[in-house]
Amino acid sequence: MALKRIPQRMCAGCRQVKDKRELIRIVRTPLGEILIDPTGKKPGRGVYLCPKMECLNLVNKSNRLEKSLKQPISPEIIESLKEGILNEYRS
Repeated sequence: MALKRIPQRMCAGCRQVKDKRELIRIVRTPLGEILIDPTGKKPGRGVYLCPKMECLNLVNKSNRLEKSLKQPISPEIIESLKEGILNEYRS
């Protein structure tokens, strides 16, 4: 019996490879919205982060989030992502 392969993704902040389910997906939708995707199934370009504020701060400071999503990100969006991580993923 073959074992089911668990999808792996790299955190854009700390650059560690982890199981996809352990990470938060941030997606840029086709309409240009930037959202936290708890299901991991929304259409659009996605970036994965550990559920830690340190990782969000790292991607924000180094502009990795903007580069990965190929779109400028306003401070308001970063604040809403921080609130979403704090409320949903308490780390």
